[in-house]
Amino acid sequence: MISIKNEREVAAMRVAGSIARTVLEEVAAVIQPGMTTRQIDGLAAAAIERHGAKSAFLGYRKYPCHICISVNEEVVHGLAGERRVEFGDIVSLDVGVYHGGFVGDTAKTVAVGGCSLEAQRLMDVTERSLAEGIAQARAGNRVSDISRAVQRYVEAHGFSVVREFVGHGVGRSVHEEPQVPNFVDGKSSPKLRAGMTLAIEPMVNAGKPQVQMLNDGWTVVTKDGELSAHFEHTVLITDGDPEILTWPMTTAFGSKGQ
Repeated sequence: MISIKNEREVAAMRVAGSIARTVLEEVAAVIQPGMTTRQIDGLAAAAIERHGAKSAFLGYRKYPCHICISVNEEVVHGLAGERRVEFGDIVSLDVGVYHGGFVGDTAKTVAVGGCSLEAQRLMDVTERSLAEGIAQARAGNRVSDISRAVQRYVEAHGFSVVREFVGHGVGRSVHEEPQVPNFVDGKSSPKLRAGMTLAIEPMVNAGKPQVQMLNDGWTVVTKDGELSAHFEHTVLITDGDPEILTWPMTTAFGSKGQ
């Protein structure tokens, strides 16, 4: 069942979304070569607590970390551990928080110190494909319009979208209906209505779309070992333009931040 949020619930989701994105930006800003992914997770845990929220991922289906940290060929759900990030790596940070009974869910991929031109192009195309998808998140459209926009943009630039993992509704739970694929699957697609809140999240591979799960039962990697990037916003469907709920706090409460 698709949840339609009322004004009070949307207001709460704005706060949760702002906290999630603020945590994400704070962590992304301090990643340095030589850090372990466990240290990065610790920074995220401290930031989440500092902003009065709780991790939406820790303990969810027994997930053992505060955020998802996926490096290079890792697509999603990477686990914090002793792996050190190095100059030139790209790191996908996926942050979900609970605050006020609602979830904010957002992600971005960042370079550690710098990266190759191809890695930067992959990140740029993935981020732009998210914007293309969000532009279609309008009442009266269908979920498949979002999916089509993401897929067309990614494939036009020579990359591929992951099929096994998709976006989703979000609200009181991390995952709600409907699913939001980053590709057109030919299935019946729900019509978008004002009050729906969606986590739109392209996962884009530099090579082929196939992925596999590591033996840890969580970390998903590209099957061909090529790089992957991941960007995500929580978006509110309105009677007009879509509203991104996961802006950092500096922009969420009326300032003119970027």
